[in-house]
Amino acid sequence: HVQLVESGGGSVQAGGSLRLSCEQSGYTPHKYRMAWFRQAPGKDREGVAALRTSSGATNYARSVKDRFIISWDNAEKTLSLQMHSLQPEDTGVYYCAAGFLLGVASLSPSRYDSWGQGTQVTVS
Repeated sequence: HVQLVESGGGSVQAGGSLRLSCEQSGYTPHKYRMAWFRQAPGKDREGVAALRTSSGATNYARSVKDRFIISWDNAEKTLSLQMHSLQPEDTGVYYCAAGFLLGVASLSPSRYDSWGQGTQVTVS
């Protein structure tokens, strides 16, 4: 069973930066995917960025490409999301997720098996 714990959320003004972290514990297979999702009030959960832990291959939503950077520290089992040039539309609860089926770094929530509790990001 995998546990995921996010941290690093907060409030920031438009144009600012934040860094989210997700600490993973528990058993995982050799190859799997990790991702960040977000959910704004009244909206569906959307994929923001994902990566394959074995190859480092990444995938970004068009809305965050060139502003957000996803990274994985295999030694620390920590997933990070560095966010720059934040805008009010980036506001939401950000979730870390792990998916264990073979395949690409998907941005679809259905491809993920374990979820963190979420951390709030507010951009004003």
